[in-house]
Amino acid sequence: MTLPPVPATLTHAQAEGYLDQCRAALAAAGTGAHVVLDASALHEFDSSALAVLLAVRREVLARGATWVVQGLPERARVLAGLYGVGELLPA
Repeated sequence: MTLPPVPATLTHAQAEGYLDQCRAALAAAGTGAHVVLDASALHEFDSSALAVLLAVRREVLARGATWVVQGLPERARVLAGLYGVGELLPA
């Protein structure tokens, strides 16, 4: 299943709304799915974007599913690495 794509801007102001969209999509998908998250549009972000991605990861794993993040911009990967969570966002 594919989650709603990550918006071009994902900062603190958009974080909760996007997370709610992902939670609703995951609830509709049930358990054990393979989840794809497209982050290729992400352009403007802060650390809230990483917090959202990690929250989505928790939701996915809690449902017994697997996941992959496609198109995460290099700047976001670098930020994830600096925070020590890069390996939690599989490409």
